[in-house]
Amino acid sequence: MKEIIFVTGNEGKKKSALKHLSNVSLTYEDYGFIEPDINDIELIAREKVLYAYEKSKKPCIALDAGFYIPAFPGKSNFPGAFPKRELLDKIGIDGLLEIMKKVEDRSCYFKECLAYYDGNEVRYFYGISSGTISREIKGTDSNQKWSDLWYIFIPKYYEKTMAEMTEEERANRKGNSSALQNFSKWLESQN
Repeated sequence: MKEIIFVTGNEGKKKSALKHLSNVSLTYEDYGFIEPDINDIELIAREKVLYAYEKSKKPCIALDAGFYIPAFPGKSNFPGAFPKRELLDKIGIDGLLEIMKKVEDRSCYFKECLAYYDGNEVRYFYGISSGTISREIKGTDSNQKWSDLWYIFIPKYYEKTMAEMTEEERANRKGNSSALQNFSKWLESQN
């Protein structure tokens, strides 16, 4: 079984990896990596995986995700690669809902980039999940969540937030592309 280090401290990402990478022996490391201050998920994932490989000398993956709101007042595609730092920590979910109160276009999307490095070349795998921002916080907490955006993100084709969905509904969402799934398919094709 292939051994890979997943560079993350995010419990939700760990749970997702266990589902999608059952054919891999995963270990998790954080390595205290400080993300570069650049609004580019691919570059952040690349720097993180190269840093981890330097420390471990073993195949590594790093997954970075951004959250984008095209019609955010005054800042198109805010918060981008910094949903925790620029949105959740500074504005919060309640603050976001207040800012978006009078905005008609509530479309948004998550974009993921998974970088894999085994010492030869960095390979990238992408995922995207489109949806809308709800008008209020809805749903329950779970160890499956990646962030508090879970309570306000309504995936495309659905009428409830991620936090209102069952685990099965979340796992089988239509219109969702996962970087972890795409990486898993690629790994299988290499064997």
